Amino acid sequence: MFQPTQYGGPKLVCVDLSSDRVIKTILFPQDVALPTTYLNDVRFDLRRGAEGIAFITDSSDQGANGIIVVDLASGESWRKLNDHPSTKAENWSSFLPVVEGRPFMERQPDGQTKPLKMGADGIALFADGSRLFYCPLASRKLYSVAIDALCDRSLTDDAVAATVINEGDKGGGADGLESDAAGYIYATNYEHQAILRRSTKGEWETVVHDPRLMWTDTMSIAADGYLYITANQLHRQAKYQNGKDLRQMPYSLFRVRINAQPVLLR
Repeated sequence: MFQPTQYGGPKLVCVDLSSDRVIKTILFPQDVALPTTYLNDVRFDLRRGAEGIAFITDSSDQGANGIIVVDLASGESWRKLNDHPSTKAENWSSFLPVVEGRPFMERQPDGQTKPLKMGADGIALFADGSRLFYCPLASRKLYSVAIDALCDRSLTDDAVAATVINEGDKGGGADGLESDAAGYIYATNYEHQAILRRSTKGEWETVVHDPRLMWTDTMSIAADGYLYITANQLHRQAKYQNGKDLRQMPYSLFRVRINAQPVLLR
């Protein structure tokens, strides 16, 4: 609902699938999960620290954006790239997304419109664990940052920002990112109902394009060689359609064979 958060609300929860029980809950201090924070996508690197590190995007549409880093062993967390330009939505003057042939924006029943303002959203670990790729939802740009810098609590935001690379235009707005063991970065493309991927040379290619891929978001590469994708029809919600909910059930989980392997966590 994008309402102010309170301590005890924003959390990272670990569920043991063998017992179906919650075995760990990590709460975020209010200087990490701000009142405006919207915790969104998360990626894990279990190669770092005693139990691994988690990276979470703050996708707020009304406050500071950034990347939250979590030590899974201690439960400590901290913010990096707080409100850095690379984590922010682009201005309406330079970014007007088009979804299903229609300019995408908030559309109220009274006719008022607002631009999309959600920031850092999609996130993916590069295969060797050296860089974290991320993108604002309201943008066509892709960025990366050194993971060593994110994990070093002693570094200032300016020092972390010095490791940020603008990886260029990714051909459309994205709500989710993923990576494979060969170094490819996958991006959903809500403007073109497609999934694209970027090679280590920076070249983009289409993995799949289908009209049923309506606002693809979460992606996951499994050991079976398939890329799994959710289509959540976010753009058809009432807040974007003059108060009318145009979503059609059932919602879908798709998969496409890519003959690639996931990035191993350990």
